[in-house]
Amino acid sequence: MSPKLIQDIKTRWNRIENSKISRMLLYAVLSIVMFITMLSNIIPEQIDLELNAIAEEDIQAPFAVENEKETKAKVEEAVSSIEDKYYLDKERGLNQVVIIDQLFTSIEKMNVETSNEDVPDDQKQIENQISILKEGLPDVISNKIRDESLKSIIKAEPSDIAFAKELASNTVKNIMNQPITVDQINDKKDDVGPEIVQSTLPEGLKPALIDITSSAITYNYTFDAETTKQLREDAIKNVEPVFIREGEIIVEKGSVITSDDLYELERVGLLKENISPYPYIGLSMLIILLTAFLIYFLKDLIGEKKKENIQIIIYTLMFSLTLVLMKIVSLLSIYYPSVAFIVPVALGTMMIKMLIDEQSAIVSSIVFAICGSLIFNENTTSPFNFTYGTYILISSLAGIVFLGKRNVKSNILKTGLYVSIINAAVVLLTLALTNGQFDKWSIIWQVSFALLSGFISAVLTLGLLPFLEAGFGILTSMKLIELSNPNHPLLRKLLMETPGTYHHSVVVANLAESACEAVGANGLLARVGAYYHDLGKTKRPHFFIENQMNIENPHDKISPQLSKTIIIAHPYDGAELLRNYNLPTEIVDIAEQHHGTTLLKYFYHKAMQQSDKQIEESDFRYPGPKPQTKEIAIISISDAVEAAVRSMPKPTPTKIESLVRKIIADRLEDGQFNECSITLKELETVTISICETLNGMFHSRIEYPEEIHKKKVSQA
Repeated sequence: MSPKLIQDIKTRWNRIENSKISRMLLYAVLSIVMFITMLSNIIPEQIDLELNAIAEEDIQAPFAVENEKETKAKVEEAVSSIEDKYYLDKERGLNQVVIIDQLFTSIEKMNVETSNEDVPDDQKQIENQISILKEGLPDVISNKIRDESLKSIIKAEPSDIAFAKELASNTVKNIMNQPITVDQINDKKDDVGPEIVQSTLPEGLKPALIDITSSAITYNYTFDAETTKQLREDAIKNVEPVFIREGEIIVEKGSVITSDDLYELERVGLLKENISPYPYIGLSMLIILLTAFLIYFLKDLIGEKKKENIQIIIYTLMFSLTLVLMKIVSLLSIYYPSVAFIVPVALGTMMIKMLIDEQSAIVSSIVFAICGSLIFNENTTSPFNFTYGTYILISSLAGIVFLGKRNVKSNILKTGLYVSIINAAVVLLTLALTNGQFDKWSIIWQVSFALLSGFISAVLTLGLLPFLEAGFGILTSMKLIELSNPNHPLLRKLLMETPGTYHHSVVVANLAESACEAVGANGLLARVGAYYHDLGKTKRPHFFIENQMNIENPHDKISPQLSKTIIIAHPYDGAELLRNYNLPTEIVDIAEQHHGTTLLKYFYHKAMQQSDKQIEESDFRYPGPKPQTKEIAIISISDAVEAAVRSMPKPTPTKIESLVRKIIADRLEDGQFNECSITLKELETVTISICETLNGMFHSRIEYPEEIHKKKVSQA
């Protein structure tokens, strides 16, 4: 396969690897891994039971749910306990009295009219009068009065009719003043007779008046529908729903399955016929929320070179590995519950912190705790086991906190020890808070597994880290510390062949590291990059002033154009040498970009003085590129400042600060920081930091007596 084809394949792969589609696919992988690892934990246990079967074991409710059947029975009982409510309708009694009065008034009026017309009574006329009287009465009353009774009253004397009227009205009024239900109407009608019989009314009229009066007696104790309805509604509101409580034993072992048991088992979704979609919907919603949470915080994983998907790939691998380990341990914990505490969850957060950043690790610890509380729910009735969720959260955070800022290998084992201690403490406090009765061996096993968790996390981290670093070309703090070792072949080469440049690089490293840390940049990267930034000077060491010890400056004998070519070549010679030794891209970039496109002022002005023609400034500028990161920008400032201060005869704090500010202002005006994200505020912080470091290097030193004596002798 030709090199061109290989390069073409690499280019295409990089384009695919860093595309937005690839990023979305990686987030989809995170969601799928969460779904697969948690799916079995949300599927409710389903039992095949029949009516009148014998339960082989205790069956508990996995969650709380209302027992609608029992609640309905309690509601019906409460409603039935409220009796119908009635009220005394006095208006009805008055109406009946008015009807009787009107009847007798009509009879009196008919009799007056008949007497005035002087027409003899005949049967037809009386029947006509009876018909007229009944038409004026309500049907309920007219249908109950016999014609004979009306006929007797019509033929009575006016004085008897008036007395009968008063007697009937009083009787109806007296009886209707008492509560009369529908069932009591006939009994109350019987009370009419004694009232009239005891009166002085002629005996012949008494039966007729009893008939007429009793027809007006009706019920007046009316059903109060509104009050009854309100009382029953209040009773229903006071009924508390009956719940099947979480963890409640629905069926005891050895008992016969009843219809009520089957109903309760169906309500909690334990019957095979009852397949509910809600757990799957709930899990999907949880995963969507967690994925959105991760996307929001991981969106900042965009490097200045737009190779963000490498970090997302690493994150996906570590996230998936952690969840898979939790799932495997959870399956073992079904049979041995204490094993759950051995889960090495700190592995994931430690690796994420070292390979990506601390924020991603903290966010991951929260997600791991939520997922873990669901994955380890086998021995609980609740969907979430908050005991294990808390354990996982604290263990994850402990791995992040104790790892420290430098992320060196020696810290990993120490972190594992601290995580083990924290894990054991969490287990003990959990046991104490639950106030449960645990035997000695149960406590020993749980604490032992918790201690092993931290140790396993540290061992796995140490084992996996080199593979991930090599596989993805990751520049970790540990790798940087290894590269800072003076025994590295390139640093030995720099020291042996260009001791002046080596010393210069060490000073630049000190300046750059403190300045980077002051603005929140990667100080360790700046230090190590500064060690290697002038490696290209080893190709022609004597053409650089710091290496010209007791020799003539070769630039005095060559043209400015040739001097420019030699000087400008050193960043790119160094970058090439670094690539040949397979050093990380970040170090190569520092060597290649630390001069940006700055102007070689000395040789430019020298060329201008030696030539009659106009010299283009661009001919004496470095080809670039300009610094792309804060670290490279700060190294470029430190490089220029160190060389300038070294040439200063008697540096003072004021002179140093003035020089540093001038160099930064020149670089800023020249547009050297246009392609990186450093701000003016950060440049001010860099100025202060570099000045403080330089003042510490060039502080005044007291002359000792021996030195003063030697000086006087030499002067004499």
